[in-house]
Amino acid sequence: MIHSEISHHRMNAQKLFKTTQCSPQEVVKHFGAMQAQDYAMAKWAVGSRCDASETEIEEAVNSGQIIRTHILRPTWHFVAADDIYWMLDISAPQIKRLAVSGAKKFDVDLKKLDQFNTKIEKLLSGNNHLTREEIMQELDVKKTSKEDFLAASIMMNAELEGLVCNGRMKGKQITYALLEERVEKPKTKLTKEEGVAKLAQRYFESHGPATLLDFSWWSGFSPTICKSVIDAIKLHLNHITIDNQIFWFGKNSKEENPFRESVHFLPAFDEILISYKTREVSFSGDHQSKTFTNNGIFKPIILENGKVIGIWKRTIKKDHIKIETEFFNETESSKKQVLFEGIKAFENYMGTKIVIE
Repeated sequence: MIHSEISHHRMNAQKLFKTTQCSPQEVVKHFGAMQAQDYAMAKWAVGSRCDASETEIEEAVNSGQIIRTHILRPTWHFVAADDIYWMLDISAPQIKRLAVSGAKKFDVDLKKLDQFNTKIEKLLSGNNHLTREEIMQELDVKKTSKEDFLAASIMMNAELEGLVCNGRMKGKQITYALLEERVEKPKTKLTKEEGVAKLAQRYFESHGPATLLDFSWWSGFSPTICKSVIDAIKLHLNHITIDNQIFWFGKNSKEENPFRESVHFLPAFDEILISYKTREVSFSGDHQSKTFTNNGIFKPIILENGKVIGIWKRTIKKDHIKIETEFFNETESSKKQVLFEGIKAFENYMGTKIVIE
């Protein structure tokens, strides 16, 4: 394996070649966690790796097979129901302080957050699924700003305590439900060391080849902790050194180059970019600034043979979806027609006619 081949191996590990049939929940479980603050795009991140429609993926979320909550880093993620409790056990303590700190700016301390949690539990008990606005109204919490930071901190704290997670969608509105009413609590618990080791194994099998710093960024754990856990599981991983960097990957990964001709229209915040500390292996030129901003906003990308060649956006119309593209380099019309074949997967997923403009 050489540096230019890393992107092909990552595409294979990330199931973008769809070599095996998977359900939406199996895709999420394979990854461990998938960033999901943009709900519509997060569903497509799952859909781009299996043959399920948007409706089927939404049903997996609504039914609690896939959980959407704050975990790992302080943002929304999809997590398989089987994994939610042990993953909360290991990662919640490290990000809970951010929710607590956010609440303190509005003179809400830990005692008050605990009181809110008690009230939230009563409100949602009996499979009562409510929006954040409905919950805040019952708690008599007034909006603090346009972004409503206090409400976000209150609900994030409740998620990190293992009290709530996403509920069923209410139209286009996201709701909250009690986690234990959606997913039964396991009878046994992993130790922190066992949990972090399991997370690392899952990460390198689904994202490798990747470095220690990649795993540290994705997981939210310090490089020191990550080095220790990699040392503990390294016999269960393969590795290769390229340009004085060690890249780790799963034992089941084939070492020969898995390259194949492919075009993918992938969502914003897709794991193929966001799950790595550095992303230069996915670019042939200096186009990273056109793809994501310094403050962490990622755009939907067009991937050709493992390299980002452009960005796209979709606008939902009454009877079709409008797709607009921006290629980084001058692209001939004949080649564009070949590239646009890659959008058919999104058309099938949405079940709606797509018009490229």
